[in-house]
Amino acid sequence: MASHCPPEPTPGIRVPEVSWPVIEGHLARGAVAVLPIGAASKEHGRHLPMNTDLVQVEWLADQLVQQAHVMVWPTVNYGYYPAFVDYPGSTSLSETTFIALVIEILGAIRHAGAQRVLLLNTGISTIEPLEVAIGRSPGFAVLQLVNVYAGPRYRASAAELTEQPRGSHSDESETSIMLAIAPEKVDMSHAEACSGNVIRGRLQRVDPRRPGYSPSGVYGDPTLATPDKGRRLADAMLADVLAELESIQAR
Repeated sequence: MASHCPPEPTPGIRVPEVSWPVIEGHLARGAVAVLPIGAASKEHGRHLPMNTDLVQVEWLADQLVQQAHVMVWPTVNYGYYPAFVDYPGSTSLSETTFIALVIEILGAIRHAGAQRVLLLNTGISTIEPLEVAIGRSPGFAVLQLVNVYAGPRYRASAAELTEQPRGSHSDESETSIMLAIAPEKVDMSHAEACSGNVIRGRLQRVDPRRPGYSPSGVYGDPTLATPDKGRRLADAMLADVLAELESIQAR
């Protein structure tokens, strides 16, 4: 006989997908609010889509919903990404606007009744503005920024697995992760290395004599990427995020 029992609910929820009483119930039970931050329109070379950061942070958010008592707010998919604006489609808010945006969203989350919040960040240039926004957002019991590429497990895995001499954008690591979590979005036939020089700051695709020259928008060697590396890197990244979440839940 077929069972008519409803399926077991996941431990967490996505705020846009449920009604306000469901959110209120999770708040009453002490769920941690998660605010993902990942660019929806930021160049990632010729082989990865513009929304690579968004894909990664949404994958992490999905894992948290399945495994932890969290409430995932809609992703902040515009932010402060000035290093990439030379490449068509890349969009960056001013630092001031981005800080103000995050402060207002955090204010709404606080008004809803959330006391513990995790900001899940896939960017680099967003780190300092997010720290400013946190400093200007009082009233939380815990307000924690988690930078997904900075965790100890991820860093150890990257040091063990990657072969590129240097890199930090659309590189071996990031491409491997995308091959693992969204392979249909990766076109390895257009992957090319750009790791001969140390690149800091803004990338540009026009003048080889100027700093930051990368005709493809890549810094690193994505041709070395594999799905296996990506699975191990993604698992390590998720383990770091879950450890941070457990620390927040314990406070």
